Amino acid sequence: CTVLEVKQIEGLGTTIDVVLVNGMLKEGDTIVVCGLGGPIVTTIRALLTPQPLREIRVKGQYVHHKELRAAMGVKIAAHNLESAVAGTQLYVVGPDDDVEDLKDAVMEDMQDIFSSVDKTGEGVCVQASTLGSLEALLEFLKSDDVQIPVSSINIGPINKKDVMRANAMIERGYKKFGVILAFDVPVTRDAATLADQLGVRIFTADIIYHLFDQFTAYLKQVKEEEQEAAKLTAVFPCVLKIIPTCIFNQKDPIILGVEVVEGIAKVGTPICVPTRGGVDLGRIASLEKDHKPVDTARRGDAATKPEEASRSYERHFDHRDELVSRITRKSINVLKEMFRDDLSKDDWRLVIKLKKIFKID
Repeated sequence: CTVLEVKQIEGLGTTIDVVLVNGMLKEGDTIVVCGLGGPIVTTIRALLTPQPLREIRVKGQYVHHKELRAAMGVKIAAHNLESAVAGTQLYVVGPDDDVEDLKDAVMEDMQDIFSSVDKTGEGVCVQASTLGSLEALLEFLKSDDVQIPVSSINIGPINKKDVMRANAMIERGYKKFGVILAFDVPVTRDAATLADQLGVRIFTADIIYHLFDQFTAYLKQVKEEEQEAAKLTAVFPCVLKIIPTCIFNQKDPIILGVEVVEGIAKVGTPICVPTRGGVDLGRIASLEKDHKPVDTARRGDAATKPEEASRSYERHFDHRDELVSRITRKSINVLKEMFRDDLSKDDWRLVIKLKKIFKID
């Protein structure tokens, strides 16, 4: 038999809907079922089928049977089925069968899937309604075009313990992985409330691609938040050439016309003068290009650059000096972690050049 669904039925308790592929089922048979916590060995209390012309999933009166033969859909009532896993096999224990062998056989597929996940690394939590849908979702997530890491998997409705498992990622500093991707499973009210309190995001869908779209949109949002928080620490590399005919204000604040020789000039970038002993001029307060305010100026751009500083033009530097961004080991690390894709190969080469100027290991 194959287990299709695990359901709570009023008056019957937890039941499983199965497809009887071959052989016969009888009331009182001992069966072995795959469970989330291990194999379940139990006895059939009732064999049920729907009324004629009714579907097994539709609530209503069921017909009780003493025995049933293949092939057909059957609802089985038995003890201890709460953790049974949909999508797995069910075996009937025959007179010549070894129960331990059937236990191993019934758990084999699930153990293969659960052992394929590295629970010590960082990644999202994944939950699905059946073993087959979980396997399909995992295959999709590790495909070359997707490559979303997974740290935990489960089958069935999302409960508070699943939210706590996802929250472990947030506590370890991986906010973007404090997520549950739920495929075709319900979320309990307690779990939803706890997720809101802890900041765990639960994405639900009954189409795998919709889960991917929701998660990638979330990753983009998290990255933007992290970049905004790291904006002052992340110093982009730049080399600026002063345009001598564009000295608008020599101090308090210094306002100069400059050309970006290399790299990326951004508002907030700390600027210094290496040829004058590395004297610091302060941070770029604002940028203008073609009389319009901009946040960024790249190589070849000419811009007006007010400085927040107590220095003055001509006394501390002049148009013969190149101005460069004051990078540090910490700022380089933040660039690598948060802004790697925003820098070109030439920009990274400039980082290496500035590292030598500032003697950064």
